[in-house]
Amino acid sequence: MKAYTISDKLVAWLAYVAIGLFVIAAIIPFMTIVSTSLTDELYIRANGFDIFPHAITLDAYKYVLGRGSSILGAYQVTLFVTFAGTAFSLLLTTMMAFALSRREWRMSVPISFFVYFTMLFNGGIVPWYIVTTKYLHLYDSLAALIVPYAINAFNLIVLRSFFSTIDNAIFEAARIDGANDIKLLFNIALPLAMPGLATIGLFYSISYWNDWWLALMLVSDRELYPLQLLIRAITSNISYAASSGVNSSIAAAAIPKEGVKMATTVLTIGPIILLYPFLQRYFVKGLTIGSVKG
Repeated sequence: MKAYTISDKLVAWLAYVAIGLFVIAAIIPFMTIVSTSLTDELYIRANGFDIFPHAITLDAYKYVLGRGSSILGAYQVTLFVTFAGTAFSLLLTTMMAFALSRREWRMSVPISFFVYFTMLFNGGIVPWYIVTTKYLHLYDSLAALIVPYAINAFNLIVLRSFFSTIDNAIFEAARIDGANDIKLLFNIALPLAMPGLATIGLFYSISYWNDWWLALMLVSDRELYPLQLLIRAITSNISYAASSGVNSSIAAAAIPKEGVKMATTVLTIGPIILLYPFLQRYFVKGLTIGSVKG
């Protein structure tokens, strides 16, 4: 058993202190958000923000959740888009990444370069909008919130690299037993690539959950608003009312402006925080292994 020297112990303690400071720096902003969402608006205006709540009130949450069916509908849309979009993206990304990881396919390298090229250059927003709405007819539908983000080039490259680390002898042995490409993917590659799948699955789910830009560009029906866009509209209306005429300013004064902003933040990040612990054990391994081999 290795004996640790004083210098080893000192380095370890310094690492613990650095990690502890980093954790504190990450937790304090979140505590401030939760505290502000529970603090009375008048106290916030008089004393500013604090990491602990004062004059505790639920007015901000009552205001946001008081939108009733709007908030509930937005949650339903966002949950559907997140789960369906993540599953759809994982399916497409997995199949394409596995195909590109097979060196015996002569087109794997050129197509991999094309995928990487799209990370550096794109056609711009206007051509993208024309193709999406005029030719793909993705407008005012749930598909409009899913299909444009179906495959992310970075996630594809990470998963392709992960598949490339699997020993080719395993696939050759399976082929001798009569396995085709579908069986190689679903029976061999996927079980061995669970860390990579969990990693890009988390990336996709966060992307779909936090997105409001697609809805802003492609959705006009408020029934299809995701949670992020609805909350953006709520906070924008508060800011507009506060900066408008006298009557609007008086009405806005009764609204817990800062509390509403923080309450909406808590409501939007809560589900993702609950999801992360289940995938955390795969996350670091999947990201590091997938980035080793390109």
